[in-house]
Amino acid sequence: MVPLNLASYIRQIKQLFADSRAAEAAELCQRLCREHPSSSAMLLLASEVYQQLGKFDSMLEVAARAVLVQPAELVSKLRLAEALVFCGQINLARQQLVIVEQLVLSDIRLTQRVAEIYLHCQSHADAHRCYQRAADLGQGSVNPGIVLATTEAATATTRAAQSLHCFNLATTCVAMGDIDRAEELFNQVIQLNPDDYGAYQNRSMLRTWRADCNHIEPLSRLLTRLPNGHPGEVPLCYALAKEYEDLGEHEPSFSFLRRGAASRRTKLAYQVRSDVETMAHIRQVFDQRLLHNQARVSRSIQSIFVLGLPRSGTTLVDRILDSHSHVESLGEINDLVFSLIRLAGKGESKLNMINQSATLDFSYLGDLYTNSLTSYGRQAPRLIDKTPQNYLYMGLIHLALPDAKIIHLRRHPLDSCYAMYKTLFRMGYPFSYSLEDLGHYYLAYHQLMAHWRETIPESLLDIDYESLVTDQEKASRQLIQYCDLEWEPTCLQFHNNKSAAATASAVQVRSKVYTTSVNRWRAYEQQLAPLAKFLSTNGIDCL
Repeated sequence: MVPLNLASYIRQIKQLFADSRAAEAAELCQRLCREHPSSSAMLLLASEVYQQLGKFDSMLEVAARAVLVQPAELVSKLRLAEALVFCGQINLARQQLVIVEQLVLSDIRLTQRVAEIYLHCQSHADAHRCYQRAADLGQGSVNPGIVLATTEAATATTRAAQSLHCFNLATTCVAMGDIDRAEELFNQVIQLNPDDYGAYQNRSMLRTWRADCNHIEPLSRLLTRLPNGHPGEVPLCYALAKEYEDLGEHEPSFSFLRRGAASRRTKLAYQVRSDVETMAHIRQVFDQRLLHNQARVSRSIQSIFVLGLPRSGTTLVDRILDSHSHVESLGEINDLVFSLIRLAGKGESKLNMINQSATLDFSYLGDLYTNSLTSYGRQAPRLIDKTPQNYLYMGLIHLALPDAKIIHLRRHPLDSCYAMYKTLFRMGYPFSYSLEDLGHYYLAYHQLMAHWRETIPESLLDIDYESLVTDQEKASRQLIQYCDLEWEPTCLQFHNNKSAAATASAVQVRSKVYTTSVNRWRAYEQQLAPLAKFLSTNGIDCL
């Protein structure tokens, strides 16, 4: 039981944070932690405050104290596991999760929370196991084709909960490559909760649909019944755009895509100007003088960064390299950003953060990042960080990890922009829902990459998506040679790679290389004409 006066303080701290008065919240938090050292509720709240402030080491410290105060409290143990992730101690986080998992075998909510943190540890098989258990607990079984006797009598709330369990399980099935099972589960989600519109969109991404096998009619009926601005409009429009494109019906495909993207854009407070200014400031701060002031440091693990705009081919390169016996991929991880924040703090703004990052002990940053990678427990001497937007941090990578290999994926500007435009991302990439935003963002990104090529050409290998898919072996050999590895034929069989892939391209990388996405933009040449004109006017060859 939390004392009334302490509960009042906790509410006050939460309100300060809601009012963007983080410094005051932190100050009050510190005082109360001193005055109430045995209150796990206070310590847990302090951990949340420190997380928001980017003080990850303090976040870990108070989370560990909360566990000491209440050793049997599972929420504290989960908070400790999460704090360990932010501090780059993945091995210890997993140890905590293994303990908690065994203690919550019959608790659906906490089992799902364990699964979520496993995902942050890139432990997809463990997350899959937990989501499977949560689904089993929620409805007795999630085996396809079984109609549960209790389903019809269940309340709407229960059915929605069951559908959520199935949805989470389906997403891990996609990552693990079990596409048939994922489709069965998404169908079950829809049966349990027809208003889960995200399930329709996720199901549409699983296959290439045919004239005799698609969902266009039921999707159209669903969309017709929704009022304007309904949240379901966005995923249903994206689902229809995908399935119409599979059938080669480009006019209706783009029409639904435009409608869905526009609806999504209205729900975002995003201003592309902020990202454009950020990339311009990166070019200004990480100049030639700064970038050639680094010491060579030899480390036992060599990092390989695979980066580029989303949907540019980064996942394909990641799988090719991951198929080599001396390489393992960690997927899309946050370790570099977390390491940076641990040293520099979050900063008052993006521009302030860039200024602070240029004054760091770069060798120490490299140590933090490398230690974080080591904590995943992978055995390969080379580890891949496949976080696309690391192109923002290439200057830091060059300074902190001068021996790292950086592979940048390029793609035809209009194919690249269209591929992003037609993707409904779970999070991030807010510039992708407007062709105008895409144009401005792409131009800023193009200028940033030109800056990196001019200042640190020795640290970068450009790979063209078109070359990769039209001459797979030649491009693959170039990749392997650049990484100082001996050629292995398994790199050409990347589609047989069984490791998890939790990206928007998770389905495609289970197939052999195909060239049908090259020059895809030409099917929408008229609709993309304003974007093409903007890019061409600004010196980007895209026609």
